[in-house]
Amino acid sequence: MGTGAPPILRIPLTLLAAADLTLLGMRLWPWQEVANLPGNGTTGLDPVLTLLAYIALLFWVGGNKNPEVRKALSAGTMIGLPAGILLVAQVLLAAQPVTQPIFLQIGLLGVAAILWGIAGMRGAQIAGNSGIGMLSGMWSAMVSCLMACAAVLEELSLAGPAPVTQDPWKQYEGLAIGNPAVQALVHSLNTATAFLLIGPLVGVVLGLLFALSAQGRKG
Repeated sequence: MGTGAPPILRIPLTLLAAADLTLLGMRLWPWQEVANLPGNGTTGLDPVLTLLAYIALLFWVGGNKNPEVRKALSAGTMIGLPAGILLVAQVLLAAQPVTQPIFLQIGLLGVAAILWGIAGMRGAQIAGNSGIGMLSGMWSAMVSCLMACAAVLEELSLAGPAPVTQDPWKQYEGLAIGNPAVQALVHSLNTATAFLLIGPLVGVVLGLLFALSAQGRKG
């Protein structure tokens, strides 16, 4: 029965996105200074707008009443959680003072991406539709990337208070005499944005490829 579809954890995921947005807002305070960051402030605005889009998308996609879609998204959520743990581990390794082997970090990212593909395959198996598989892969990646974003922002918070300056961009631009805290801020904002934007795109592509592969073997 349609009412028997398992939950897809829309509310917890929305709360996680809201928590990321809160952490980001606290870090970017005072907000009027965001315009001084690189790209006329886009460095700070990009993750904010992306998280707002995540919240809207979680409600829109997660509100689908089709039981097969709900089951596919639920599978994507369950697979996205371990993939998110891998991304969090990559963030923690990258933050270590001693440089970690690059192949280890790439390996963690690669395994997470493969899990998103598996989520797409699972979604296609549940719904019998490669398009739903692609959606499941994207949803799984969104779950993982929200976790990674939280880790990036938490690492930034633990690094110390936000730098106080009237012109962060000049501080960032002057690498020789730049403010390391501001440089760390810009790097973390770019990293969070990269996770949030690139992750779902990878999930869409691999989710579709894995879904088509599964349907091809079935046929």
